[in-house]
Amino acid sequence: MTAPTDPAASGSLAPVPEPGHPAAGDAGAAGLRLRVTPQHVRDYGIIVFAAALFIYFTVAASTFLTWDNLLNIVYQNATIGIAACAVTFTIIAGNFDLSLGSIFALSEVLGAWAAVHWGVAWCFPVTIGSGAVMGLINGLLVTKLRVNAFLATLASGLSFGGIAVGVTHGGLLITPSSSAFTFIGQHKAGGIWDSAIIFIVLAVVLQLVLAYTVFGRHLYGVGDNRNAARLSGLKVDRIVIQTFVITGAACGLAGLIDSSMTGSGTSSQEGLAGQLALLAIAGVALGGTSIFGGVGAVWRTVLGVLMLGMITNGFDLIAVADYWQNIVRGILIIIAVAIGFVVDRR
Repeated sequence: MTAPTDPAASGSLAPVPEPGHPAAGDAGAAGLRLRVTPQHVRDYGIIVFAAALFIYFTVAASTFLTWDNLLNIVYQNATIGIAACAVTFTIIAGNFDLSLGSIFALSEVLGAWAAVHWGVAWCFPVTIGSGAVMGLINGLLVTKLRVNAFLATLASGLSFGGIAVGVTHGGLLITPSSSAFTFIGQHKAGGIWDSAIIFIVLAVVLQLVLAYTVFGRHLYGVGDNRNAARLSGLKVDRIVIQTFVITGAACGLAGLIDSSMTGSGTSSQEGLAGQLALLAIAGVALGGTSIFGGVGAVWRTVLGVLMLGMITNGFDLIAVADYWQNIVRGILIIIAVAIGFVVDRR
């Protein structure tokens, strides 16, 4: 005896009611009805939030919607955005990296040291290479020694920060004398800062890698279910290590840009280095990337970082007290994480 089959389940087409039939109206209404789910809010709510903020600041501040001001937002958040885009890979794979600021600081002082002692040309491979090596150390701690990523990167961050202070002999600046050292941080191409261009190009490349390559698909698989990914034959440890290396190299690049902007490398943790991990991960979370792994996109991280930048810029333009910036940022991040948690539990 053969069980009856469901046309929809078997892939065949169900009969379409003729016009005028009562079922035809119901089918048309169902086809036109839009159902907004928590997943839609998580994936695309960032666009609504960003648009709402953009419109508000455009109305509230006459100078907000100017070409120079919009470029300034991108320029001021380029280093944060570079680190955030890269750490998106690490978080999608199901890990955290709290050493971003220390990698950033050590890479920039090593680059400045190399520029002073070996020549400016060496600062490029030294900063990016040292960042990648520090990322490799983090990856090995997490995969081979099985140390929790939170604790591993917290400990390595303390060590990297200490080494940076040692290189600068107690926190002193290392200032290369060559004017070429400031080129990448202070030069414009077509009226746009080079650092902003690097941020945009890197974000596009990482998004394409995540969306259209085998590595990107494997990344989602590892973050979604690590045991299932391992059973399906994926080299889970290798993929995780690669995400940490990418993040470390990106932080090295961000450190290079920052030192080029200021003309010197510093190990101080009181500036951007001390806030980089918080701001970068906040941008990732605000963009809807799940802190549990398996879900996320670089383009949403870019919007998250720029939203944080818009809050700072817009509130400054309308003379709102600084503490309101943190209040609004915190509320938005809580909302984004809560939506992600609701979706993950469904």
